[in-house]
Amino acid sequence: MPEDDATPRVTMQDVALRAGVSQSTVSLVLNGVPGVRIGKETRQRVTDAARDLGYRARRGGGHRRGQRHPFIGLIVDEIATSPFAALSIDGAQEAGWARGRLVLTAKTGGVAEVEAALAEAWRAQGAEGIVYATILTRRVVVPDAVRALPTVLLNCHADDPGLASVVPAETVGGYAATEALIAAGHRRIGFINGEPWMEAARQRRQGYDQALATHDIPADPALAREADFMASGGYRETRALLALDRPPTAIFCANDLMAVGSYEALKEAGLVVGRDVSVIGYDDQEIAKHLSPPLSTVLLPHGDMGRWAVDTLVGQIAGAGSSGAAGSAPALQVKMPCPVVPRDSIGPGPAI
Repeated sequence: MPEDDATPRVTMQDVALRAGVSQSTVSLVLNGVPGVRIGKETRQRVTDAARDLGYRARRGGGHRRGQRHPFIGLIVDEIATSPFAALSIDGAQEAGWARGRLVLTAKTGGVAEVEAALAEAWRAQGAEGIVYATILTRRVVVPDAVRALPTVLLNCHADDPGLASVVPAETVGGYAATEALIAAGHRRIGFINGEPWMEAARQRRQGYDQALATHDIPADPALAREADFMASGGYRETRALLALDRPPTAIFCANDLMAVGSYEALKEAGLVVGRDVSVIGYDDQEIAKHLSPPLSTVLLPHGDMGRWAVDTLVGQIAGAGSSGAAGSAPALQVKMPCPVVPRDSIGPGPAI
């Protein structure tokens, strides 16, 4: 029976959440990758979750052995600096396979000459288009050789309105994180940010400031700290916040790693997270749900962004194929929602 396009697709990420394992584990189990030592009980949880959710493996469009698979290329500047590139690639590959296409990925280090050479090689091999991705959300200048093929930007944006792009809605995510603390009754809220040169850090700070202003909470410069997106930075700045004459009753850490450091500083001070001081993070990394108590955080939707980029690119390719040229309408510029993931690290604020 054909799949209804209006029905939300069950993804490997959905299965991973249900089974309580990583998306990589789900991929290894459901794809039957040989030589991987995964326990019987874990395999059963994954297969049970996939069955219960109605997950169906994405199959190609009926390619015969020996027939060339159509493919698109995914250029990314870095991969190993965080788990988010892998999530984007997984989403892109899943969407590509669902549409009968391979997604070939290459890391370039952000070197324009390498990107151009790669695009030219892929074009000569028959690539239909390119997803151009960055590990840090930022403005980019796309090489002309890449633009020679249909191109969609993933986790980055350009001044060219003809290039479709998808980035996280970071300001809205920062607002949502702060508002979750306000909704719990907190009014004195600390904020530990990363390096301000990063676009994500600036926008998460904007969300924090906007949430305070919306709820008529006076901003106290002493509560807004800058660190380095590392656990050590979260630890250091939490200690500084606790040393204030009026320390915060809640802390918004602009990523989960800094929240790990914040937990340690609070516990050293004899404070209980979620009871004495509430904490919320950002990113929803794997470690968040394994902290004690599990960390409330904000989800970065990199898997969905990867799927969106490929779906949009394939749509562009189909449009160009039917009309001989891409449409003249402005390209989509999407900011994908970053929802709050509530767990146990937020407790009620002090009685006023």
